[in-house]
Amino acid sequence: MKIVFATHNPNKLNEIKAMMPGSIKLQSLDNLGCHEPIPETMRDLEGNALQKARHVHEKYGVNCFADDTGLEVEALGGRPGVHSARYAGEDNNSLANMKKLLQEMHEKQNRKARFRTVIALIINGEEILFEGIVEGEIVHEQRGDKGFGYDPIFLPVGYTQTFAEMPLGEKNQISHRAKAFKMFADYLTSLNFL
Repeated sequence: MKIVFATHNPNKLNEIKAMMPGSIKLQSLDNLGCHEPIPETMRDLEGNALQKARHVHEKYGVNCFADDTGLEVEALGGRPGVHSARYAGEDNNSLANMKKLLQEMHEKQNRKARFRTVIALIINGEEILFEGIVEGEIVHEQRGDKGFGYDPIFLPVGYTQTFAEMPLGEKNQISHRAKAFKMFADYLTSLNFL
């Protein structure tokens, strides 16, 4: 089965490919020849994921899915949340985003945070949402060189390594994205697509 993941991000594509059963042929926007920016103008993760999936489905007529992920920090009232990728500016710079977040957290005692992923699937015209959450905390400085985004400053509950210190296989067993995509794959399995 072919399904398009509405992303240009090779890191996300590789992470998801590693989780998907072999019977799914995962394609990216690049495979479709879709190079235009896809709007993400909604106020929450659910809205952004649906907006991206609908854009691809309506323009290309393919079964597709999109995700939106946010880091929600309790002491910052849930920020950066839906603005996680562009927290420090429109250039989507992970280092600048982490630096800004760590500066804002400098004197905060409460370091609780969570990563949340929402997946919007459009298959045969039907829309379904899946959500994955992992609880954790923001560490005081960047640790590790694996992963991407905020991974070097996010320590999941019950672990001593940040996401960026973990091997990809270990992260893929516990991450917010892994949880959402497990529900996603289970749903496809229930439809006998796999």
